[in-house]
Amino acid sequence: AAGFLSGSMAVLADGIDSGTDVIISLVSLFAARVMAKPSDAKHPFGHGRAETIATSILAFVIFFAGTQLAVNAVRDLISENVRDLPSPFALYVTMGSIVGKLLLAWQQTYTGKTNDSSMLIANGKNMRNDVLISVTVLFGLVATYLFQSPVLDPIFALAVSFFIVKTAVSIFIETNTEFMDGITDQGLYRDLFEAVRLVEGANSPHRARIRSIGNRLAVDLDIEVDGSLTVSEGHEIAIAVERMIKSRMKDIYDVMVHVEPIGSFEKGERFGLCESSLNELPKQ
Repeated sequence: AAGFLSGSMAVLADGIDSGTDVIISLVSLFAARVMAKPSDAKHPFGHGRAETIATSILAFVIFFAGTQLAVNAVRDLISENVRDLPSPFALYVTMGSIVGKLLLAWQQTYTGKTNDSSMLIANGKNMRNDVLISVTVLFGLVATYLFQSPVLDPIFALAVSFFIVKTAVSIFIETNTEFMDGITDQGLYRDLFEAVRLVEGANSPHRARIRSIGNRLAVDLDIEVDGSLTVSEGHEIAIAVERMIKSRMKDIYDVMVHVEPIGSFEKGERFGLCESSLNELPKQ
């Protein structure tokens, strides 16, 4: 509204970017309700990935808003219409927007980290970018008044659109990793193998796989035990491994441990990592 009233396309761009945050919050509320549902026959792993889906939708909304802003800014730049200087009202609104967004960015990031919510952390990141966007708009308005050049306003609006698109792409890349059953923090495998080494009788952890389900982790792995042990004794070692993993690693949703006799080799084990693969992982 301030963008329309003041005649500033940059402020209008900032307002549209802020408007996407309302949609983001609505999507977040919907995803939280879905995630709270218990697992069922159709969703045995629960509904945690509702957050991932919601975060992807969030990325597309932000991307669409950014590209629309870019198109409008370019259209205004090539237009031959005479432009007027924006009203000083735009300055006051933008300064107030910066203060409000700083508070929102802190609140979203803090709450996201406290509750291990990738969606809220992504929203907090978007809010931090919003602060930079509003600061950019403020500088643009100041420059427009100092140089008495209305053409600077759509130029800064175009710069804002690039900020928005960049945020959308980075959020989508992060969520795409989870959709592909990957994890962004590969150092978790180091933590997993270290936990297994602490259990007496558990050897050669291999075919380990970690995947994210919302803000929690599901772990599958094979271990080797003394082949002369009874089934019950091997089972006790597997239970000890599961408990150790849950005590040493955060946000574990489920652990599945497969027990094999020492020296066993199964052909066709195409997936997962073993301890020798740790050297291929990036160091933390």
